[in-house]
Amino acid sequence: MNALAKLKTLTPSVNQIVRTYALKSDLKIKWVRPEKIPCYKPEKSGDLQSLPTFAGTELMKDYRDSKELETANEHVRNLFTIQHNRRREMVENFKEDMVRRVYRHELDYGSIEAQLGLMTARIRSLQDYMEKFPRQSVVKVQLKELIDKRKRFLRYLRRWDYRRFEYMLEKLDLVYKPYPTHFHWITRKDSLRKLTNIHCDQIKETRLEEYRRQLESQQLDFLENKLKTLEFIRKEQTECQVPVTVTSDEIKAVRKQYEELKQKRAAAAESLKEPEDS
Repeated sequence: MNALAKLKTLTPSVNQIVRTYALKSDLKIKWVRPEKIPCYKPEKSGDLQSLPTFAGTELMKDYRDSKELETANEHVRNLFTIQHNRRREMVENFKEDMVRRVYRHELDYGSIEAQLGLMTARIRSLQDYMEKFPRQSVVKVQLKELIDKRKRFLRYLRRWDYRRFEYMLEKLDLVYKPYPTHFHWITRKDSLRKLTNIHCDQIKETRLEEYRRQLESQQLDFLENKLKTLEFIRKEQTECQVPVTVTSDEIKAVRKQYEELKQKRAAAAESLKEPEDS
């Protein structure tokens, strides 16, 4: 205890080495944990559009071509519209529209394009349902399985028929988001290391840009001094009758570079003066 008390009394008088650089307060880097987005959300699944809103006056899929409903009473016709039936009928109409975007022929429901259209319509209807009832765990599992299945189909198309793959993405308003090649958890330490590297790169770029501007501002004086020095060296060598190391071509090249840079700076100064005068 006595030794510790002596050390406490001695510490203020000792010249300690204090670290005064790269403190946390100097590096203005703040990490905020990203918001977790569920995998069934459109941001993760790649759906650019949601379930469209129907007017409600459309007929059900099985009664679209009915000739009797064309001449039927308005009250009878309303019984076969979407707004007076279950939500399932609206989803069936949407499935039919999605299949018609990509099908190969009128009776095509088994090709990979038609299956992708059906799955996309089903996914968007379930996403709309999950927005209203987010605690439905069974629907959530079905939606995850459908998204994974569609992603497998798209991966197959991307591998074997890339042109058709791009066509499907354009027609169905999708963005393909493949699985990551390397999975890693988002941690504070790794994120801060990455942000620090970005911050250091930005500092490096700004300092290099400032140094480049400084050199460009000194370039005209440097060329003028270089031209005078080369002319002086050539004159002295000819007068002293020693081998000439500076050729006239070198002097001409430096003079040409000096004149071009001088004209360029003058034109830039004039262009800056024109907006001020106007």
